[in-house]
Amino acid sequence: MQRTTGNIIADSLESAVSYADRLVQEISHLEAARFARPGGQPVSSNHPCFTFGHLSLYPSKVLSQLDQDSLPIPAGFEKLFDKTATCKDDPNHTIYPSFDEVLAFFSTSHKKLIETLRVTSNEAFERPNPAEGPLATRFPTLSSVHAFYCGGHIMSHLGQLSTWRRMQGLPPA
Repeated sequence: MQRTTGNIIADSLESAVSYADRLVQEISHLEAARFARPGGQPVSSNHPCFTFGHLSLYPSKVLSQLDQDSLPIPAGFEKLFDKTATCKDDPNHTIYPSFDEVLAFFSTSHKKLIETLRVTSNEAFERPNPAEGPLATRFPTLSSVHAFYCGGHIMSHLGQLSTWRRMQGLPPA
């Protein structure tokens, strides 16, 4: 396999998605949209449904920046899971889509992104990051911002999920 920029980014993303697959094991779908409650005390932090929903939005962003087609984002996902959205406890399952729907979109969108990254030319990643402000300063090219989205960003959220699991009494993944 050629070590192109896309392959390097895809390697990192593939590792993160594999970790996500391990983290989702043993999570009750009835608890997936609930705050963790160690000792019965709710902790206001991102729960699995929010984490996977939020992360599911990034393949579309990366593909769009590479001028590639992405999967249509399910209705309501952007409002519920955008970077400005606040995670809410959903004990009655009325706020968030089903965990199955969220996981399915996370999986299919990341699979498409990994496949696309692996065949994208190095030149495509040399373009400037279209973001403004600190994100553009910190990550001036598509290669740098995509390496972040497909590495540091996803892993930081998966770390939140790992903590949620432990607060719920689940073993490490």
